[in-house]
Amino acid sequence: MLNFGFAELWLVEPYDKAFREARSAVGAARVLEQARVTSDLASALGDASLVVGTSAMQGRTEDQVQRMLPDGAHPLRTHLEDRNAALVFGSEKFGLSNDDLSHCDWTLTIPTSQGCPSMNLGQAVALCCYEIARHSKAVPSLKTPATAGADDRDRIIQMLLPMLEAAGFSQPENRDSQTRKLRRWVGRLRLAPPDARAFQGMLRQIQWKLDNP
Repeated sequence: MLNFGFAELWLVEPYDKAFREARSAVGAARVLEQARVTSDLASALGDASLVVGTSAMQGRTEDQVQRMLPDGAHPLRTHLEDRNAALVFGSEKFGLSNDDLSHCDWTLTIPTSQGCPSMNLGQAVALCCYEIARHSKAVPSLKTPATAGADDRDRIIQMLLPMLEAAGFSQPENRDSQTRKLRRWVGRLRLAPPDARAFQGMLRQIQWKLDNP
């Protein structure tokens, strides 16, 4: 990461023993020392207004936009010019789950041989960071309007889901799949920050009315 100018590392439920005993390359110890650990992906994403998952997407049926390196690095580099983005990697053994991918706006795929699509995690991180860093200039035509961060989108989902269950639109036993669908739907809306705040205000008022008929 630090070789290519990236230093903010978040770890979601890492294998503690391996993480605590890990040693960095010379000069990059601070990346590990300052890494933040959290129990869920939503917390790690924070205010990132673009979330990109890394996956070969083999055998996936998820409705997800997929971009290949190096082309996918251009929109990421452009976004990072003046906004926050998160690049999400799964574990080396299992990759990203469907739930993880539901947090992502699109996926980035490294073009590997079909006979061996799985990569060492460290090498995958290095390749992606290199491709983003080597584009010294943003591409204005790839710039997208400002959108709500992942934290605002997650708040909308947490407010909306109980209402849908109370209304009978979704069932508690289907909460996991319904949450993924809602997350992808809210992401596709690409709400501007003021619109996200207005939407949350509407939901709060609706909830108050439901609680005080």
